[in-house]
Amino acid sequence: MNETTTTSTPSRIRAVLADDERLMREQLRSRLTEVWPELDIVAEGKNGLEAVDLVREHKPDLVFLDIRMPGLTGVDAARQIAQLPDQGDDDEWLVPEIVFITAYDQYAVEAFEQGVADYVLKPAERERLQVTVQRIKKRLAQRQDNADAAPESGGGGNSNAAPLQQLLHKLSAQLNPGGKPAYLQWIQATVGQAIQMIPVEDVLFFISDEKYTRVQTATLEALIRKPIKELVDELDPALFWQIHRSTLVNVKAIAGVTRDFRGRQLVGVKGNNEKLEVSRSYTHLFKGM
Repeated sequence: MNETTTTSTPSRIRAVLADDERLMREQLRSRLTEVWPELDIVAEGKNGLEAVDLVREHKPDLVFLDIRMPGLTGVDAARQIAQLPDQGDDDEWLVPEIVFITAYDQYAVEAFEQGVADYVLKPAERERLQVTVQRIKKRLAQRQDNADAAPESGGGGNSNAAPLQQLLHKLSAQLNPGGKPAYLQWIQATVGQAIQMIPVEDVLFFISDEKYTRVQTATLEALIRKPIKELVDELDPALFWQIHRSTLVNVKAIAGVTRDFRGRQLVGVKGNNEKLEVSRSYTHLFKGM
């Protein structure tokens, strides 16, 4: 990881760059310096997890992400980055612009056609990078115009967040061989005053109320602002069963199913004393158990 020591001014654009190949990071940084000398690359990361942490720390305007990185892909890192403003207390910070670094043109074309992200094909050629820089400058200027036009709305809002998440979900599915969806491997959640990365396999269950979803493991309880209807699409259905419109349970954590005096099915969970109600629509899951 390498951070520049250049002092930023409010007019300068700040960027984070993440690629697991050091030579690719150096090449992209060098080319960006040539075509966009006023850009501040405030931090660099070697993988997706580092990228998420660096974005949370520096709150950049722009993020360059290699699509394929170990631990957490660039696409999954972008999905987490798109949620960060909703989890913090900085109402002025918007979802940063995303530029994917990729050797796979099929992903890049879809990203550009959606209009919510851009791409640079490896190796980063100067002429193509200039096109990306102009697009990003234009989008950042439009964002600033929207913020200036509606200051009372908290900076114009994260209007690109929803379409960006939809695109990232599609790209994540494409990254997996055979077209199988790339399910979430980590949950980024609030624990007290801190943000913590929780492995999905450690989660016993998710329960939502109107505003938050509780993430329960054997050792901690955390909160996220992602509704159950989104988690259903992002989690492996072989590992997590929906048993109620507000509840998902880890199949491996199910200790047994009982009935209460009203005949309702209740799921017992290993490592937790809580009983989870099964709604009528999902009772078929436990037939024969």
